[in-house]
Amino acid sequence: MAQGKYELKDLRNIGIIAHIDAGKTTTTEAVLYRTGLKHKIGAVHEGETTTDWMAQEKERGITITAAAVTCFWKDHKINIIDTPGHIDFTVEVERSLRVLDGAVVVFDGKMGVESQSETVWRQADKYNVPRICFINKINQTGGDFYKSLDSIHNRLSKRAFATHLPIGFEQSVSGIVDLIDMKSYTYKDFADKELVVGDVPADMLEKAKKYRSLLVENAVAEDEQTLEKYFEVGEEGLSEEDIKKAIRSAVLSGKFFVVSGGDGRGVIVEKLLDTVNDFLPSPLDRGSSWGLNPKNGDEIERKPEPSEPFAALAFKIATDPFVGKLAFFRAYSGKVTTGSYILNSSTGEKERVGRIVRLHADKREDIDEVEAGDIAAIVGLKGTSTGHTLCDSANPIVLESISFPEPPVSIAIEPKTKADQEKMSTALQRLAEEDPTFRIKMDHETGQTIISGMGELHLEIIVDRMKREFAVEASVGQPQVAYRETIRKDNVEAEGKYIRQTGGRGQYGHVWLRIKQNELGKGFEFINRIKGGAIPNEYIPAIRAGVEEAMANGVIAGYPVVDVVAELYDGSFHEVDSSEVAFKIAGSMALQDAVKKAGPVLLEPIMKVVVVTPEGYMGDVIGDLNAKRGRVESLEDLSPGIKQITAYAPLGEMFGYTTNLRSMTQGRAASTMELDRYEDVPANVAEKIIAKSGK
Repeated sequence: MAQGKYELKDLRNIGIIAHIDAGKTTTTEAVLYRTGLKHKIGAVHEGETTTDWMAQEKERGITITAAAVTCFWKDHKINIIDTPGHIDFTVEVERSLRVLDGAVVVFDGKMGVESQSETVWRQADKYNVPRICFINKINQTGGDFYKSLDSIHNRLSKRAFATHLPIGFEQSVSGIVDLIDMKSYTYKDFADKELVVGDVPADMLEKAKKYRSLLVENAVAEDEQTLEKYFEVGEEGLSEEDIKKAIRSAVLSGKFFVVSGGDGRGVIVEKLLDTVNDFLPSPLDRGSSWGLNPKNGDEIERKPEPSEPFAALAFKIATDPFVGKLAFFRAYSGKVTTGSYILNSSTGEKERVGRIVRLHADKREDIDEVEAGDIAAIVGLKGTSTGHTLCDSANPIVLESISFPEPPVSIAIEPKTKADQEKMSTALQRLAEEDPTFRIKMDHETGQTIISGMGELHLEIIVDRMKREFAVEASVGQPQVAYRETIRKDNVEAEGKYIRQTGGRGQYGHVWLRIKQNELGKGFEFINRIKGGAIPNEYIPAIRAGVEEAMANGVIAGYPVVDVVAELYDGSFHEVDSSEVAFKIAGSMALQDAVKKAGPVLLEPIMKVVVVTPEGYMGDVIGDLNAKRGRVESLEDLSPGIKQITAYAPLGEMFGYTTNLRSMTQGRAASTMELDRYEDVPANVAEKIIAKSGK
């Protein structure tokens, strides 16, 4: 099939998701090699891979940014997004899953389900993304397909069934048995170009029949037609096509998962590609998209057809050193052509489509148009950010955006020279456009620039990118915790009165606020309960702005106040002296006074910490976590002599933890950390933080 036109039913938009170091990028490499896009398989540790193209990725051997590649396999076009496994870059997984139709979850066959495997699985559940499982590295010492399958059953889903069983064990793995056609597919060397088809090995026949029955029995239960036939003719009477149809229906439900396995470096990815084509959804399977009409708020449907009005979601912004700003987008309906004008319905601005490019990691291929269901990038859109809707200006629609967590770690950053000053603000602005979990703010009291991110590694990469991509030399301070403030009393009232009488016109603003706790994570709500014109309507927005400004600057220690409902219920005004400025100041004063009376507390980010350690060091690791105000939640046996500790600990105690853990365990333990929730800071710790803030 030509690489231009293809039917929508033959398109697959998939993500490769996994725990760090499970082998996502290597598997993607093998796919590109097998589909003819590469002449050799790049090695991650040698910095040769296609999708890990940033300098920082090559050096660290990890994926930092989601990279898109397009390949073709057996009359199907497959758009693949290789996503990061490190929790600091979880935003890349989140935004990729929002626009993808299916996913391949890669597991390390030596470790089974790991902590990040659970996180990405939950993210896929959130967006109801159908997925298939690939157990990688089963050819390595300690690699065990069946043990990993058990860990999927125990920790993720009981509804996961093997479609392939490995032939051989550890280093002797030489192929798989396909449980659908009951044939063997073998290779001699992982660099082989073709699989050899044969009969199921005699010593595996019983096992293969058992696993096939399990697969078929459970799959047909999800497809009524095949279920009826199954009751009539039994498993033997079902054709391969019947079984594939039933499995496909089951996988598309998002509650049934097929499991394959192998050496992700090799030719076995042929069977993975077949599984993607056979069982993961096309844009047609995912059906219509729904959005809102920005003019009246009505719900609108968009079918995945080129004849519909154009609607797309920008899911990632990237700065390219050669072409400038790239907006990655997924087209849900209609089509867009170069030279046309589109509407950014999230901002109300019209934008011209200068160039459209097909993506191959860091390489670009110019194309003239993109139709419904496809993924590509537009060069040079000025006002477009992550989560914005791009659409036909005559038929506006706003699609559901993407929500991102608040970043818990901050550092102060300063340019080293005067010349770096201007370049730094441009660089930070560009990087913030790309990454919605990266924030910048000015601390007006100290004059410092504060940058916030998802973790120490996240911020380290940002500073490194500034240096390499924007030639900015900067000094950074120690990591700081992004504390929050909130209240613990309800229905507290306070007055804000701002009166200034100077020569000429004075200033007069007077408000009464009532505040109470909001639900955890709900943020700030402002309710206007002014009756009878006690305060004219034109001053209400100014009061709200004053309240929000006071909350952003904090009351007890200078950290943002969160999860508060503020009701404006009374006040007064002066015919001549009242102004927006006066009411803004009065609103700010009332909020500060109310918070001080409402039992204010400091909140700190609590991290979920997962440590995998040899058993001999377990006591030291637990003792160290306890010393850091950590609470150990669970202990599990991962494999003989290897323990997994799950604990919750305050971020403030965990800076530099990875380095400490390495020295404590002679480099043999590993840890991952992710933000779990915010909790009240103990009183003795809060006193020190407040004293330090100088408030």
